[in-house]
Amino acid sequence: MHVLFVHQAFPSQFGPVARWLSRSKEHRVTFVSTDPRRRCGAIENISYPYSPAPEAGTDRYWMGVYQRHLLQCRRVARAVRKRPDLKPDLVVGHSGFGPTLFLPEVLDCPIVSYFEYFMDTERNDMLYRTDFTHPEWFHLWRRALNAVFLTDLVNCRSGYSPTRWQRSLFPREYQSKIRVHFDGIDTTVFRPLPTRAAIDWIALPKDARVVTYVSRGFESMRGFDIFMKVAKRIYTTYPNVIFVVAGLETVAYSNDPRILGQASFKKWVLKQDSYDLAKFRFVGWLSTSRLAQLFNLSSLHIYLTTPFPLSWSCFSALACGATVLASDTEPVREVIEHGRNGLLAKFFDVDDLARQALEVLRSPSRYRELGRMAAERVRQTYAAEAAVPRLVEYFREAATARPSRG
Repeated sequence: MHVLFVHQAFPSQFGPVARWLSRSKEHRVTFVSTDPRRRCGAIENISYPYSPAPEAGTDRYWMGVYQRHLLQCRRVARAVRKRPDLKPDLVVGHSGFGPTLFLPEVLDCPIVSYFEYFMDTERNDMLYRTDFTHPEWFHLWRRALNAVFLTDLVNCRSGYSPTRWQRSLFPREYQSKIRVHFDGIDTTVFRPLPTRAAIDWIALPKDARVVTYVSRGFESMRGFDIFMKVAKRIYTTYPNVIFVVAGLETVAYSNDPRILGQASFKKWVLKQDSYDLAKFRFVGWLSTSRLAQLFNLSSLHIYLTTPFPLSWSCFSALACGATVLASDTEPVREVIEHGRNGLLAKFFDVDDLARQALEVLRSPSRYRELGRMAAERVRQTYAAEAAVPRLVEYFREAATARPSRG
């Protein structure tokens, strides 16, 4: 089976299944992306140019959404048309970031869409942060972006979402067209290590409890400001603690810079209160091996998110057997059951988050069973060896099923 993946990034969410397929002689894997690399191991990548349409004023955030999407759809189709040797059995594209709309004009094969997120016009993601003001263009942008997903829902033969919660966001009349298949966590890397040994790439005080926070970028949707408030409550009461914070001083999903008028949400947060920064180690972006080491060293991992697709870091921390204290939001509850494989507290409840964190830090051994159960849950449901074969079987079904009529 020859699978053609379409995503602006390479390989992004399709990495686990693409690598799995490429290791088998029975499968061929090709990508179409904006990444200039030609190959990644056995995976060929066909590059197409990305250049947003010219825009001006605040209207640029919503008026150009569909125009940009159609331009990328055309560029993908042109890139594929230049390769008449490509005869894939299936196209798998990321809806919103994998422009596949025009591929039926070029390829004679089914299209499967990866449906990650459909925006509710009244709640979730940034709208959950009612403590911030959201301008009119933000609401218009949400509806404009949803139009892209709707075209893919019609254009594809079928689709899939990583979790049940993500699937539930899409219009009910289309949900029967969407399966639930998780991407897959590499549990050969993210796993409980035999000993919680010290790590040599960061200086930590001897015998201090380690609390971790990991996010692609420090932003409001991932609760960086809430985390800092909780951290201050913790170190004020329990001084023998160090907070190791991994991630970049950037914004990946939120509209914080436009709402606050500042490029760095981290800097804005630090100006809101006085923090003892000696208690923090900001370690930047970590390799997967170092991140796994950090999760294994952690006495407590704090994961905060508004209702939005869960971070891979959440699953990775659980896979390593860390004790995870997370925000009690819908997507989190699908994975973490309070008191069974983790701890939950309301997103805005700094008092309860700090209270539970202090209980763990005072006696980490009492909570290690939560981490053991978390790692087991990941192995059974979310690990690549469990999730990817099911996803590949779905691809086979989609590639061979007759198109529905009506």
